[in-house]
Amino acid sequence: MSKNNKVKTAKQRDSLVKAFITYVRPVLEYNSPVWSPTLKKDVICIEAVPRKFTKRIPGMSGLSYHSRLKALNLECLELRRLLADLLLTYKILFHLLCLNSEAFFTLRNRLHLRGHPYVLDKQRYFNVVRR
Repeated sequence: MSKNNKVKTAKQRDSLVKAFITYVRPVLEYNSPVWSPTLKKDVICIEAVPRKFTKRIPGMSGLSYHSRLKALNLECLELRRLLADLLLTYKILFHLLCLNSEAFFTLRNRLHLRGHPYVLDKQRYFNVVRR
């Protein structure tokens, strides 16, 4: 492969990745803290879109999915959804949004333990409907 072809392939790869980030990924991530999938089959279905996209980029078909993501400087959608959830939790806890944090989270009241005062208590439900 000549130097000119390598440059052409790299430019094509960069423009395809930029188009994916601009047009496709926002659709897949739209309002993800609200509708975030919990079933493994739903996660696999959503993750199939970038999996197929990265496989079709020239020179990437022989690599594994995570290797392709690393080579293209992309993150998997599952990680991006987790980060969006953490960011929303932070904003709610520190009153950066006009939402009452007590409506969403219960802070642990055990101050004698080590750590910070923002440890969330997980509610235990015994009824499937309440979950």
